[in-house]
Amino acid sequence: MDVKAPATIPYFLQEQIRELIVDGTIRPGQPLREQELEQRFGTSRSPIREALRLLELSGLVTHIQRKGFRVTLYTETQIRHLYMLRAELEAYCIRQLADMRDLAPLVAELRSYDEAIAAAVAKRDIRACIAASREFYLAGARYTGNTPLTSMLSKLYEQVEPLRYLLARRSIETNTLQIYTHGITQALAVRDFERAADLTRNYVVEVLPGILQSYRDAAEQAAEDLAPRYGRA
Repeated sequence: MDVKAPATIPYFLQEQIRELIVDGTIRPGQPLREQELEQRFGTSRSPIREALRLLELSGLVTHIQRKGFRVTLYTETQIRHLYMLRAELEAYCIRQLADMRDLAPLVAELRSYDEAIAAAVAKRDIRACIAASREFYLAGARYTGNTPLTSMLSKLYEQVEPLRYLLARRSIETNTLQIYTHGITQALAVRDFERAADLTRNYVVEVLPGILQSYRDAAEQAAEDLAPRYGRA
């Protein structure tokens, strides 16, 4: 059954198409054909195009002159750059926490997200796991009050969301993520900022090969699909 768009059409469409990209229904590099999206959501071309423009701003979609929109296709070098930037920004955020006198509220918040991650892993709920981990890492940035840092991390997490989904789908049973989130929380509870920063960098180093392989597989599958299908809601 097709999804019907409500009054706030472009923003509704932005979120719906985003979900198709994040969960891999539309794979890396695949074209976003406006006519197919019109049929799926029962709306006209103008709001579809506006939604795609919004997704382009987030980095999930790329517009190619005379070829239209397609899901952003990253090179392995670009993925490495994105993840190493993430690691350094998160480590910088943790070091900024050293200037905060009371970390108890933050530690309590991190523990709640850590518990949410554990519950999601137990249920094999990939979306919930990703959402909780995103909030876990953003919590520290928000606590510092550094608005530019929070904004930059938020945009970076949005950009790599499909990569995180690919990894979680392949490795959620190993629960690698929580080994690190639990360790970071414990380190911050005793104000061991260097250990917490090292853990966030080490996590990226450990998972990056899996991310690259998962993305490579998804991109190769997309290239083999002669007629991309978006599925039905």
